[in-house]
Amino acid sequence: MAKQSGLGDYLAVDDSTGSARDISNDVTNATFNNGTALQEVTGIDKSAVERLQLLGDGTVSINGVFNSASNLSHDVFKTQTGTRTVTYCVGGNSGSNPKLEMEMLISAYNLDRAADGSLTWSAELSLESGTVPTWSTV
Repeated sequence: MAKQSGLGDYLAVDDSTGSARDISNDVTNATFNNGTALQEVTGIDKSAVERLQLLGDGTVSINGVFNSASNLSHDVFKTQTGTRTVTYCVGGNSGSNPKLEMEMLISAYNLDRAADGSLTWSAELSLESGTVPTWSTV
């Protein structure tokens, strides 16, 4: 696959009943963090840092425009309990596009009504399952 933009991406998050909902049209930007903790274990006999790889983790920050229509962003995030599958596909949910899936918990769903009248939201999700997030293809 060649270099590509983030245009035409796909983002789905399970609602509280476990049904995947395509909220791509409501999302204005998203950040996916897929990291690993490191432990410094440098002995006094070393001249450079020595580390061990520890637990993997994943977090997602999503921002969007408020939409209270059925099965869209507000429906997905208004109930924060339960495990949610987050599916992100670069370039869309078809072909052999790169796909990242994580089982997550919602830690925040915030609304922001700005002075100009705009109503936006942000959601924070964190890894729940103990399974390291991995990339695959659609």
